[in-house]
Amino acid sequence: MTKLQDDKEKIITKFAQHKGDTGSPEVQIALLSHKIQKLSGHLDINKKDNHSRRGLLKVIAKRRRIINYLQKLDLKRYKKLIKELGLKK
Repeated sequence: MTKLQDDKEKIITKFAQHKGDTGSPEVQIALLSHKIQKLSGHLDINKKDNHSRRGLLKVIAKRRRIINYLQKLDLKRYKKLIKELGLKK
């Protein structure tokens, strides 16, 4: 397995609500946060890569929508996730 697959599996097992859970908001937000960190690192090195910058903005917007959904769904789960991931708000 590649490093990316290992990272993804670790994130899924850490944030899954039950065995085999890959679609819960917590897992999706955690995976998107990992992707955002990777893209941010890439953009620090490649400052003129505007195509990747646009992709980063799309991923950030998607994460924001899922975070808002989780906040409306269950405030306790939302606060726990924000604390674990170290996100603002």
